[in-house]
Amino acid sequence: MSGEKKKEIGRMVKFVLFSISAGVIEIVSFTLLTELTPLPYWPCYLTALVLSVLWNFTLNRKFTFQSANNVPVAMLKVALFYAVFTPVTTIGGNYLVENLNWNEYLVTGINMILNLSTEYLYDRFFVFRDSLDTATVGKENYHESGSQRSVS
Repeated sequence: MSGEKKKEIGRMVKFVLFSISAGVIEIVSFTLLTELTPLPYWPCYLTALVLSVLWNFTLNRKFTFQSANNVPVAMLKVALFYAVFTPVTTIGGNYLVENLNWNEYLVTGINMILNLSTEYLYDRFFVFRDSLDTATVGKENYHESGSQRSVS
């Protein structure tokens, strides 16, 4: 197996592990809001999704994609993804729960699986495509040159 292939598999494993941690945040916050408030499905789901996205973006930018690119630009690109994903899953999920009486945890789980798979592809091939491992390169240059300037 080539070094690039190993690196990509490692990247996918990290993304999945960080996404699982984001999923825990999402399902715990969703459960608390669902069980402890009278709110309908959509605000519970939307709040939980936002919390998990912030967590996941922060960890994956730094550790999975090791990107040193402009954080606001990367955040804007991720926001574009969620400008489509969020309304589709919020409205669709609410319809499934409120009109078709699907279990709210099943719908949230389906949305989480869709989010995991589609966001990895979007992040890897659009958001961080040109800046993969640039934080690593900066660290290698830092250590090799002995410079006091930090790059991250």
